[in-house]
Amino acid sequence: MSAQQIVFLVTAGVIVISAALVVTVRNLIHASLWLVITLFAVAAIYVQLEADFLAVVQVILYIGAISILIIFSVMLTRRVMADTGPQRIPQWPLAAVLALLVFGGLAYLLVQVPWPLAPNVDVSDTVLALGEAFVDPNRYVIPFEVATVLLLVALVGSISLALPERESD
Repeated sequence: MSAQQIVFLVTAGVIVISAALVVTVRNLIHASLWLVITLFAVAAIYVQLEADFLAVVQVILYIGAISILIIFSVMLTRRVMADTGPQRIPQWPLAAVLALLVFGGLAYLLVQVPWPLAPNVDVSDTVLALGEAFVDPNRYVIPFEVATVLLLVALVGSISLALPERESD
């Protein structure tokens, strides 16, 4: 077994374990932190596949934006949520068996289908063209600025919601 295969198996193990912990831990903050670890491991898989652009997008978009959004939403709604006691699902053994059956069926189909090989395509020009399209002043300036203003408004709104209310004298 080569070193690259060992690194892949360790990374895949981290993905499986941390993804399982995302859906099984009770604390939402802990679940979102396990999600961050899962997404980092997926970015590591992208690096191993030499898809560096996808790895950077994974880190910036999913870890930098989506995970922080989840953590902010949990922190902002914690006051609203009441403690409803333990949320134990009595049907979890049945759900686990059904999930394993679905996984087994999908794995069987994955092995049985003859997958055609994709031709090698040079994608270096595609990423360059995408980068040039984003900064070209004649193409996407207005949508880019609209997205910037929307993100700024969302940031100001979340800060105003998170601040405690002041009592007026």
